[in-house]
Amino acid sequence: MDVTLALDAGTTGVRTVAFDEHGSVLDSAYRELTQYFPSPGLVEHDALEIARLAVETLTEVAQRSYGHGHHIVAIGITNQRETTVAFDRATGHIRHHALVWQDRRTAELCERLAVEGHLDVIRRTTGLVLDSYFSGTKMRWLADNGALEGFRVPSFATIDTYLLWVLTGGPDGGVFATEPSNASRTMLLDLATLDWSHDMCSLLGVDHANLADVRPSACHFGSVADSVIPELADVPITGILGDQQAALFGQACFEPGMVKATYGTGAFILANAGSHVPVIPDGLVATVAWDLGAFGPAAYALEGSAFIAGAAIQWLRDGLGIIEKSEDIGPLAESVPDSGGVSFVPAFTGLGSPFWRSDARGVILGLTRGSTRAHLARAVVEAQAFQVRAMTDAFAAAGVELLELRADGGAAAMDLLLQLQATSSRLPVLRSTSLEATARGAATIAGLEVGVFGGLDELAATWSTSLRCEPEDPTMADLGYQQWLRAVERA
Repeated sequence: MDVTLALDAGTTGVRTVAFDEHGSVLDSAYRELTQYFPSPGLVEHDALEIARLAVETLTEVAQRSYGHGHHIVAIGITNQRETTVAFDRATGHIRHHALVWQDRRTAELCERLAVEGHLDVIRRTTGLVLDSYFSGTKMRWLADNGALEGFRVPSFATIDTYLLWVLTGGPDGGVFATEPSNASRTMLLDLATLDWSHDMCSLLGVDHANLADVRPSACHFGSVADSVIPELADVPITGILGDQQAALFGQACFEPGMVKATYGTGAFILANAGSHVPVIPDGLVATVAWDLGAFGPAAYALEGSAFIAGAAIQWLRDGLGIIEKSEDIGPLAESVPDSGGVSFVPAFTGLGSPFWRSDARGVILGLTRGSTRAHLARAVVEAQAFQVRAMTDAFAAAGVELLELRADGGAAAMDLLLQLQATSSRLPVLRSTSLEATARGAATIAGLEVGVFGGLDELAATWSTSLRCEPEDPTMADLGYQQWLRAVERA
């Protein structure tokens, strides 16, 4: 059969997933990615490792696909969005680790720009807030700290751009391009024109010449070079989306008002806002959902972002040793009826929507002699639901009506989390049959470009749900949420 591959370069690992013509998973390969924490608040990745894992997983899945007689027709790329790498396109040389979206080292620069009065023009032009989360100030920091020094063709890239360049040949003719869903996360893209803003580049001190070409999200970006992956030589790369927009696409949220919630490393809500730049509510940001090129107009989204969600589960596993594997969190949390008064705020790298406090840090409150690891596990799960409730409340306060949440991501496998979310946010929560919504979005937008799918209506018909949670009596959830908000104040 015809197969489309999705390369999903996430924050904690790199995955390649093979999908059939119905958008169903056939095969996958995964490698965990090394996390670097040079000092508190700093988070880095090795871009060369990301590229190596991409090649390894693509090769592994390609070999098995061909072994089953399948025909690989296209590749889609999805990625952690704001993570930034500086490299030399002439040689591929990298002088500094990539700065991960969670990295807070540019918080002081953001504060200075805000004091100077630039917040309004940044928000009006880019749809974003002044926060070190976004790529533009990371590029400025890299330039100021010698990351481009001595390079023949100095280049800044988000991970989609870097992987596209590597896979299409790197220094030997690699394609240097991006698309609006990723570019809109840099604080450098003009939402209205879908191109780089010279004013924003000037304000942040980023040379426009160092940035990639902005192309539609669905287009023929280039083909895999034989020198990089012989098994995939000449297979076209025809779709690219940032991970959260890819999840929105994979959840078939094609109409204005449709909403998805992804519980991954962080927790992210995106609501399709239609084909015009939306009014931006307080506490949220506006972003580009996708640009379908020949298949239709660009779509925008309103977004809320919590920086730490599933990463807190990893912390329980790796930092505290409370669980042996991530899947243990659900049963452990369900072994107690509530958190026993324990509140957890996972502000390891600051707080995102709707608080936007880069100086916040994680706290645990309410510990007693009777507190157990199960109570802490329950508090971690509740914190994910409460962070998303803070965002759904921000949507509601702005008059944006949410009818349901389509949930995906690794933590969405927990029935407990989704029921807590439904009750706390007072919304039905529907778990996608495939939790690989991010990879599915990348594969389906790539398949759309090469004719595997006839259009958005056909794609929407392939989406299904495996669980629907309805809101229950919110009394206890509301009490827990108010206690959590008091903990947020202390964070």
